[in-house]
Amino acid sequence: MNTPNKLTIARVIMIPFFVAFLMYDITGSADKWIALAIFVIASLTDTLDGYLARKHNLVTNFGKFMDPLADKLLVCSALICFTSTGQLAAWITIVIIAREFIISGFRLIAAENGVVIAANYWGKFKTVSQMIMIILMIMDIQNTVFQGILTLFVVIAVALTIISLVDYIAKNKSVLSMQD
Repeated sequence: MNTPNKLTIARVIMIPFFVAFLMYDITGSADKWIALAIFVIASLTDTLDGYLARKHNLVTNFGKFMDPLADKLLVCSALICFTSTGQLAAWITIVIIAREFIISGFRLIAAENGVVIAANYWGKFKTVSQMIMIILMIMDIQNTVFQGILTLFVVIAVALTIISLVDYIAKNKSVLSMQD
């Protein structure tokens, strides 16, 4: 197993630890900072594994499947936790998770027909905005300026989620005609 795939697996392994420190009182006041560190490290492994895979020609079918899945698991885990604690409205979590299911469905149909759909810049911007939003939500600093910045990133993340979905469907609508 190559290094990029090991990093992807490490990201998946970090998720339960991230959730545990985010949701449960394990170390007291340090919990959210430990959760933050785990989330940031996991997020950085996403950038690093992709970079290494492309730079050293280590792209594998396992990586093509697991890397986006690991990203979705990490983000969705955080969103579900924030929804359960009341920090994030359920509709926001539903919109973001629904987008991921729709895109995954498109990719599955395309793959069954031998078509590979590459990620685009809207999707990358969406991912970065969601990661920043999650980092700010973990930090949960209670002052007006910080809460304003957090609200801005929630709006940006939701907007980019919707924009990237519409763009993806528009550019790949031919995938729908591939089905019987």
